[in-house]
Amino acid sequence: MIASTTLPIEGRLPDLGGATAWLNTAPLTPAGLRGKVVAVQFCTFSCINWLRTVPYVRAWAEKYRDDGLVVLGVHSPEFPFEHDLGKIRSALDQMGVGYPVAVDNGFAVWRAFDNAYWPALYLVDAVGRIRHHHFGEEEYEPSERAIQRLLAESGRADVDDDLVAVEPDGVYLGADWERLGSPETYVGYARATGFASPGGLVPDRSQVYREPSRLQLNNWALFGDWTVEEQIATLNEPGGRIVHRFRARDVNLVLGSRSGSGRTRFLVTVDGKPPQGSHGLDVDEQGAGTVVEERLYQLIRQDGPITERTFEITFANVGAQAYVFTFG
Repeated sequence: MIASTTLPIEGRLPDLGGATAWLNTAPLTPAGLRGKVVAVQFCTFSCINWLRTVPYVRAWAEKYRDDGLVVLGVHSPEFPFEHDLGKIRSALDQMGVGYPVAVDNGFAVWRAFDNAYWPALYLVDAVGRIRHHHFGEEEYEPSERAIQRLLAESGRADVDDDLVAVEPDGVYLGADWERLGSPETYVGYARATGFASPGGLVPDRSQVYREPSRLQLNNWALFGDWTVEEQIATLNEPGGRIVHRFRARDVNLVLGSRSGSGRTRFLVTVDGKPPQGSHGLDVDEQGAGTVVEERLYQLIRQDGPITERTFEITFANVGAQAYVFTFG
């Protein structure tokens, strides 16, 4: 039986006209969605926090579609490459995201919701009122129960009250929260923390960096000739590397390459050795991998004890670009 908990009224579904493009649908409007329960989720395709929600939201879209649920993704880009419509479409297609997506390159829909998070979920009832929200990952059961409640309110008397059965793996697997000891770490100087190369970050110009003799937990450093900008660090000479002292099951890094520089080869080590059985999806047991497109790369996934370790990635090609480390 679906719980009868009353959900508060938090506002109204705002205008969606600020979207710059639409995927998997003609443009949607609040008036056109009247009579439907709408799950609006803000996303950006390189964000690990959003990626880990994808199996659940995709399952809700499939299970409750015939009951009157419309799932609407709003893609508001964090990094410059996430403005590219072709890259957005390709990334979402690879993830099996077939529900409607508003491309929000100007952040107009983001502002209309007064949103501040990736991911953020807003549930809207059949008369256009926002009745539930959740920022970040997890809390899947309360969100699904709220969907069921709003569908029941809309007049659906036969909504299945079982929860979706989801078994995420790969990049979609939830973080090991109990053992996670490293936070998101940006490489661009606008939000960089924990940078330990002697002399600090030099903004917006070529600089030769070196590593400190020892890294503390959650400190990181550059080695070689890099140009660090607000959101990105670009390698100017072959053989440059990034080192990070971390404690986590997973190490992910958003990577790309400078326009025209082509595929970028890299090598990953942990404590100076190949990762072997701790390699991620995007490297082999010897730690070798290639940047083929701008996205999040899963580099390490450990299956043993989680302790402080030193991650290192060395790039063979000029033009390698790094954005942000995330951990799981």
